[in-house]
Amino acid sequence: MKGYRLYIIRHGQTEANEKGIYIGKTDFPLSDKGRNELVEKLDEYEYPGVERVYLSPAVRCVQTSYILFKDRESIVVNDLRELDFGEFDGKSVEELINRDDYKAWLKGGMDNSPPGGESIADMITRVYSALDRIILNMMDEDLTTAAIVTHSGIIANMLSCFGLPKYKPDEITCKPGEGFEILVTAQLWQQAQAFEILGRVPFLR
Repeated sequence: MKGYRLYIIRHGQTEANEKGIYIGKTDFPLSDKGRNELVEKLDEYEYPGVERVYLSPAVRCVQTSYILFKDRESIVVNDLRELDFGEFDGKSVEELINRDDYKAWLKGGMDNSPPGGESIADMITRVYSALDRIILNMMDEDLTTAAIVTHSGIIANMLSCFGLPKYKPDEITCKPGEGFEILVTAQLWQQAQAFEILGRVPFLR
């Protein structure tokens, strides 16, 4: 049975990441440190060759895609965007730590959302929609390899919800510029809305 390989990569670091600031709708570019880290990874690791890149609309993802896959066609998929942190967006943990609504949000829960923001359940619904469109697009155009450049929380929840074997989101975190290789087959996706997690990327040279 034909398989489709997707390499799901986290964007490089931004100044907000380095300062522990929540950024969803706020659009930070890569920091100098983040850009340099990606270039260094290209020297040390082997990134897979892909036929197309699907990416979040955030500028940090666009910039990451250009550095890691700059000669590849790219398509922006809006539903790959970061979680909407609502009133917490643009604020650091230190700024939020004494707020009762922040403490309540940290307790977790699929339907628990930041004030004015998005719940994990709503985020997973749109991530499924994005994945389904990407997989169907690959099948329609007979593409067998592609990359997805998106955000750490999106990756962790995507793999924990739809990946096999099963992991909890905090068990499949990844560093900037790194991610996971997955294998999708039409039968498994259509029957179970699932894919196989093969391992981590990039690969050591």
